[in-house]
Amino acid sequence: MKRVMLTVAYDGTNYHGWQVQPNGETIEGILNRCLSELLGEQIEVIGASRTDAGVHAMGNIAVFDTDSPIPAEKMCYALNRRLPEDIKIQRSQEVDPGFHPRHTVSSKTYEYRIYCAPFPMPVRRLYSYFTYVPLDLTRMQQAAVYLVGTHDFKSFCSAQAQVETTVRQIDSLDVWQEGREIVIRVTGKGFLYNMVRIIAGTLIEVGRGYRAPEEVKRILEAESREAAGPTAPACGLTLVQISYRQQKL
Repeated sequence: MKRVMLTVAYDGTNYHGWQVQPNGETIEGILNRCLSELLGEQIEVIGASRTDAGVHAMGNIAVFDTDSPIPAEKMCYALNRRLPEDIKIQRSQEVDPGFHPRHTVSSKTYEYRIYCAPFPMPVRRLYSYFTYVPLDLTRMQQAAVYLVGTHDFKSFCSAQAQVETTVRQIDSLDVWQEGREIVIRVTGKGFLYNMVRIIAGTLIEVGRGYRAPEEVKRILEAESREAAGPTAPACGLTLVQISYRQQKL
């Protein structure tokens, strides 16, 4: 028996998120089905991040156990032949049998993209949030500074979340412009449900001039979801990378 880790990239547009759902196709469901067919075993993967419907990923992580003689590093090639075009494995490798993708210390990096123009661009519609209202990049950058560090992010957590604590650590939060797109990149050790999308929605309001940059500090102190901005649409969010600092690969 060996444990195999997959680095999974996907376009989340046509899926009901990562986690298996009773009514709807999911990334996890397709991986389970294709791996079971490939290996002739009942496979159920364990994912690192349960991304929501419509959210994309360049490097989500999943692990599974198998008795298959196929070398772990070759499984990505065989599996990619069975997977649809919008889900592909970027790497497969054997890891320690005790490695768990959600219980091992890690950092996650997300990007939220905002397309700013007078009119929508059809080829960007699935991977960015469109706004015709101009955004002030400098104001957004000033607001982002207040979110870096360890804080209680209760104001930036969906009301449906059930967690022991809403304290989280953000290691970096950068905002920059690429052509007509504004990119919000955030790295941290863990995130609450919808936390990155609520951060994006709040920074968008700051960029539009609806809120002052320093108001973000007061939003944190309020510890109330009602104090923050809206949850930005899922299409603009991509899980870029998950890094494990103590895992021997």
